[in-house]
Amino acid sequence: MSGLKLRGVRKSFGAIEVIKGVDLDIESKEFVVFVGPSGCGKSTLLRMIAGLEPITAGDLEIGGARMNDVDPSKRGIAMVFQTYALYPHMTVRENMGFALRFAGVAKPEIARQVDEAARILELGPLMNRRPKELSGGQRQRVAIGRAIVRHPQVFLFDEPLSNLDAELRVHMRIELARLHKELATTIIYVTHDQVEAMTLADKIVVLRDGSVAQVGTPLQLYDDPDNLFVAGFIGSPKMNFLSGVVAAGGSTVRLPDYGDQSIPVAALRSRPADGTPVTVGLRPDHFKRGGAAHLDLNVELIEHLGSETYAYARFGKGEVLTIATQNDRDLKAGARLAAHFDPASALLFDAAGQRIR
Repeated sequence: MSGLKLRGVRKSFGAIEVIKGVDLDIESKEFVVFVGPSGCGKSTLLRMIAGLEPITAGDLEIGGARMNDVDPSKRGIAMVFQTYALYPHMTVRENMGFALRFAGVAKPEIARQVDEAARILELGPLMNRRPKELSGGQRQRVAIGRAIVRHPQVFLFDEPLSNLDAELRVHMRIELARLHKELATTIIYVTHDQVEAMTLADKIVVLRDGSVAQVGTPLQLYDDPDNLFVAGFIGSPKMNFLSGVVAAGGSTVRLPDYGDQSIPVAALRSRPADGTPVTVGLRPDHFKRGGAAHLDLNVELIEHLGSETYAYARFGKGEVLTIATQNDRDLKAGARLAAHFDPASALLFDAAGQRIR
């Protein structure tokens, strides 16, 4: 199996630069997810790795070999697209074996490899059906099977679950995780869905405007984001952001939009000067009974989700905060809420959106 390296990779369409100098190491057998909003460059970067888009500048290596000018068919990759791209007139078996037949592989070997892929993906009963006779999830498994039979060094997935309904997406996420474990191969997966990224990835690459905003494990990005963008993008429900001003020698933050309430903050290596504007980040699950700090808020809406209950609350006309209430089913809209939290859980960001540590 092979790892992959990107060094100073750039992509321009005329005068417009869409990938702006990406440096990235992907280890062999890692499941890496490129995630970010629409237009951030994640699919373009994937297509450059596949050889479907030329690299304007920089280097791509797969298995230690430079691949910039290597034909896509010789890069040792297999790609699964958002649209399944199955041949409608062929059976499942014929679709899965087409690339091998085109490459001149002997029929017995094609049959062996197709049968092995069908076993892994549990497609046995479907092998003689045509695509129109399959569900969306079944078609996606066939598309994955067509990639498996090629035994690539790297699998590339471009938003493969976006056409599926919510329940089937959950099922396919489980299948993809199982597939990665069984095949023990390198997977690069593109999605705009941060829940998919959090549940599937060994490592997440968060992209923004053609640049890497942060790289890390799912929990590293959730617990320790480098900037406001990553903090707001990773996590569902998203992080709460409160505008504040540093006070009391850097030991507290005053919140003008919350009745000038002051909250203590954990000791930082670099203490901003009093009067410095900052943004305080608090995740909904940071609010816990008995925390040393609290905000006095008015509850506007309660959302009961069975195992979880969320309160949407604000002070005056300030921004609505989302608070995980530890399944407090007695809380009602219109009630006053002292939302407690541990000061150590509050994250601070400077005026440029960078983390203050």
